[in-house]
Amino acid sequence: MHPKALLDVCSELVRLTLKFDHPTDAIVSKFFRDNRGLGPRERATLSGTVYTVLRKKLLFDHFAPSGSGPKERRLAILGFYGPGDFLRSALTDQEKNWLDQCEKINVADLMERHRHNLPEWLVQPLKDQLGDEFWQLADSLNQGAGLDLRVNALNAKRADVQKELAQAGIKAVPTPFSPWGLRIAGKPTLNKLDAFTRGAFEVQDEGSQLLVMLLDAKRGEMVVDFCAGAGGKTLAIGAGMRSTGRLYAFDTSAHRLDALKPRLARSGLSNVHPAAIAHERDDRIKRLSGKIDRVLVDAPCSGLGTLRRNPDLKWRQTLALVEQMAVTQTAILQSAARLLKPGGRLVYATCSMMIQENEAIAQAFTEANKEFTPRDAGEILSGLKVEGAAGLCSGGENGQRYLRLWPHRHQTDGFFAAVWEKS
Repeated sequence: MHPKALLDVCSELVRLTLKFDHPTDAIVSKFFRDNRGLGPRERATLSGTVYTVLRKKLLFDHFAPSGSGPKERRLAILGFYGPGDFLRSALTDQEKNWLDQCEKINVADLMERHRHNLPEWLVQPLKDQLGDEFWQLADSLNQGAGLDLRVNALNAKRADVQKELAQAGIKAVPTPFSPWGLRIAGKPTLNKLDAFTRGAFEVQDEGSQLLVMLLDAKRGEMVVDFCAGAGGKTLAIGAGMRSTGRLYAFDTSAHRLDALKPRLARSGLSNVHPAAIAHERDDRIKRLSGKIDRVLVDAPCSGLGTLRRNPDLKWRQTLALVEQMAVTQTAILQSAARLLKPGGRLVYATCSMMIQENEAIAQAFTEANKEFTPRDAGEILSGLKVEGAAGLCSGGENGQRYLRLWPHRHQTDGFFAAVWEKS
């Protein structure tokens, strides 16, 4: 595609995205479906440009007024994901001069908001938690995330999958904490590889893999993934159970559970039972009350721990929505806890960095449910031979009560998890 035409298309996609009426990944996917003539490089440029604009929106909003033409075009120029000479061949002389002036500005000299590119309501809570580390986090959130895979321990070994990927020209290195994980730079096409089609691996952030390790489901047990979604953690739990016992995958969205079906078929698991429920008090839940060995509640949340992948969330979420989410999380956790039999394990998790969705929920649950004893996440992971487990945790007397993952510290998404045992 001619540079001028590609820049025009980039500008249009930026315009659609900045309406914030749908998640960006859904907008981009629909745009690609509606424009099937776009090639792989053009798609990469388009998506890369949009996500750069979203990550650095406040900085680009600061630069944009000094330029000319429609704002979405100015933003697309600033965030253009491709060679500089290619971009400049699409610009007018006036635009080239403007871009030169923008590129001469030292961002370090600008106001904080133009450097961190976060909404003000989110900044202080993160500073309160991290202190001087806040800027490391902010820098990491303005970068794209790597790609983690989980090797299916039911039918494959990590070293073998790593070699197979290398033969396909894809360099993968073992993740530092999860024994099942491989990390890949860039975003190569994986779904046509034989290792993928035969179920040897799934795409899954290392943080999600560590949540499954905390649950530590055993062979022959009765287990529930309470908010299963598309089933990424369900599949990891089932592999850990060696396809024995009974694993229920519950979710209120039948559509999300439908996405589990092809993944389940590839995985080779036979112990997974997906079921759509109306709400957390569904009759299916009541019938299993007091019968379950382990329950994972990967609760619906603000998703703010995934800003490297989903930068639109920082512009679509608000503090009011976070606080509203906490009410839902409390209700879901309380209902899921009723499933456990004495001696059973409960894990509550989010992909949020907000205390309201994390420690506050866990502490309130502990206070309201004396029959549930908190377990130290760090001790559980250490017992599973996770190297440096204490450095993945925070809270409690020994600093190991909760799993607390940060993008800038651990190169994962932001995750939280709390663990209890029912007496």
